[in-house]
Amino acid sequence: MDWINVIVMGIGLAMDCCAVSTVQGLTHRAWHPRALLMACIFGCFHMGMPIIGYYAGTLFVNFMQTYAHWIALALLGFLGVKMIWESYHEEEDAEKCANWNISNLLLLAIATSIDVLATGLLFVPYPEWLYPSVVTIGCITALFSLGGYLLGVYVGKLKINMELIGGLVLIALGIKICLEGCL
Repeated sequence: MDWINVIVMGIGLAMDCCAVSTVQGLTHRAWHPRALLMACIFGCFHMGMPIIGYYAGTLFVNFMQTYAHWIALALLGFLGVKMIWESYHEEEDAEKCANWNISNLLLLAIATSIDVLATGLLFVPYPEWLYPSVVTIGCITALFSLGGYLLGVYVGKLKINMELIGGLVLIALGIKICLEGCL
């Protein structure tokens, strides 16, 4: 594990939040102070979920240390393929997504961070990386969420498929980790 892996993973995991935030910006078409709240909520959920996944994964530490690189490939590959598939098959309802109430923002945060839970398992062989990594992932997510919102507000409809890019990044990171573990 190194900082490049953590930053690339954070960027890949932030793409769902960036896409949802872009929809918020496209819908509102003007700056709204709740965009900061949304970014903070998304970032906090992206910090908390890997911690939960990590502590669940420590129950299986011996197994994880032996097969961590294969598990990383499987998890990141699965998440990447899932994101790519969703980028072509799911359509978000902009009306629902654009609601600023706290319960809606929490539901969006849960929906965009549930897959981040599995990334906590990646830190079982590297416990010293857990907290610095989740803070980095949370900050990247918050920045990408805010950036996505601003892009939606100021640029209009983007032709960039954020989930597709995020999925490809996660798959590439999984392959890199697996190759490093095998060599």
